[in-house]
Amino acid sequence: MRRNFRNRKRNSNNFKSLISKVDTRKFILFMIILFLIFLISFVSIKLYNVNHSTTAFNYEISNSDIENDSNSTQSIISNEIDSNTVSEEDQKVNDSTTFTIAALGDVMCHNTQYLDAYDKSTGQYDFSYVFSDIIDYTKIPNLTIGSLETTFAGEDVGYSNYPTFNSPDSLVTSLRSIGVDVLSTAGNHALDKGFSGLSRTIDVLDKNLIYHVGTNKSQEDQDTILYQYVKGVKIAILSYTYGTNGISIPSDKPYCVNLIDKDFIKSQVEKAKSENADLIVCCMHWGIEYSEIPSSEQKTLADFLFQNGVDIVLGNHPHTLQPMEKRTVTLEDGSTKDGFIIYALGNFTGDQSDVDTRSSVILKLTITKHEDDHISIDNVSYTPIYMYKNSSVSTHKFKVLDIEKTISNYEKGIDTSIGSSTYNTLKSQLNRINNILSLN
Repeated sequence: MRRNFRNRKRNSNNFKSLISKVDTRKFILFMIILFLIFLISFVSIKLYNVNHSTTAFNYEISNSDIENDSNSTQSIISNEIDSNTVSEEDQKVNDSTTFTIAALGDVMCHNTQYLDAYDKSTGQYDFSYVFSDIIDYTKIPNLTIGSLETTFAGEDVGYSNYPTFNSPDSLVTSLRSIGVDVLSTAGNHALDKGFSGLSRTIDVLDKNLIYHVGTNKSQEDQDTILYQYVKGVKIAILSYTYGTNGISIPSDKPYCVNLIDKDFIKSQVEKAKSENADLIVCCMHWGIEYSEIPSSEQKTLADFLFQNGVDIVLGNHPHTLQPMEKRTVTLEDGSTKDGFIIYALGNFTGDQSDVDTRSSVILKLTITKHEDDHISIDNVSYTPIYMYKNSSVSTHKFKVLDIEKTISNYEKGIDTSIGSSTYNTLKSQLNRINNILSLN
């Protein structure tokens, strides 16, 4: 019994010793496994950090690329709105910079025009068909400037004809779509619908991304010079009118329309020069209606503008073409510079009855800013146009025609739809235009 007990005890001790040995092995194995797990985890974390760092770097590059792409897109949009604007760095790449400016006559809209543009099925006004023949001449130049002879006071006020114009907003949309960048709004019809109509006109132009100059909603607006940056060249655009058809300028808002006043004009020209404008363009609403000859007042004012630093004068209001001149202007310090003036561009659009009011031009100036900052007007050209009215159709009667192209197509038999009467009118108007605009 005791031996058995002793044997059991011995066996028990042997068993405990065995268990102890087994436990030690397990413990060692467990520790090895734990160490391996720790080692693997440590290596994994390191690898993750390296990969994560690389990913972050790639992400940063990716973001940079996206930002660059975004900036490029934004630049394209900005260029379209700001007339091919480029940075000063880009400007310094070339010794000289050449660009083009297009100028248009008065944008008028008689009731016959907006009724023709009305679509009964949609209840909308669409003027786009009017400009399909001449869009390349307005869209391709770096900067296109027109003159506004109507208001956009809103449908609620009621669209109206002469003597107080109010036109559908969609006319602005069509002007923007053909590349008009700036509209001179100082004109005798600026207050046709009062200050509220003037203000809303500005709002509509802003909404359609067309810059404007000559009418203002505040004193601050009037005191701010409009600049357009074309290929890095800083162009100041000014605008003034002889009056507002007897409609009084509000006494508490004397700033709302820029009137022709020599002291005021000189102060704005000086401001533009002090703000380092490379080129100063002045839009003048002046002259005698329906006269092809500039008045003595126009000529005196032209001399005044050039002597005070204006480079280009774009005239409007007479509703007919007047001559143009390229000048060599001698300044007070004895230096000389190029100057250009067209006394009146006629009507770009309108439905006036006199045939001479239906023909005009799209003017094109090629200008270079040289390395020494000297500005030269290298070339002056124009495209003769005619506001055609096709009385044989019920809608879409109006179209601004490229006169020379239309004559050529008629003579070649490509398009004879204008008929012989209009063909003869176009030939007569082409001769008239060339005679008036023979460059002096």
